[in-house]
Amino acid sequence: MELKANQGRRKIIEKEGILLETYPNVFVVKVNDDQTPRRMSYSYADVLTETVEVKIKENNMRIGCISV
Repeated sequence: MELKANQGRRKIIEKEGILLETYPNVFVVKVNDDQTPRRMSYSYADVLTETVEVKIKENNMRIGCISV
């Protein structure tokens, strides 16, 4: 999966990772960051407010809310 996250102050990160775990309020993604694997967690509210954008890599499907 591809992950794009807004971390404030014009800092946006783009990473590729693997969805490790899902919980009722958050999900955990494992990313390889400069040879060191890291676990990053985000809430589903981050996806709904478009702070985090998630794309499935195989078909480039964007997961999130639809703007009307």
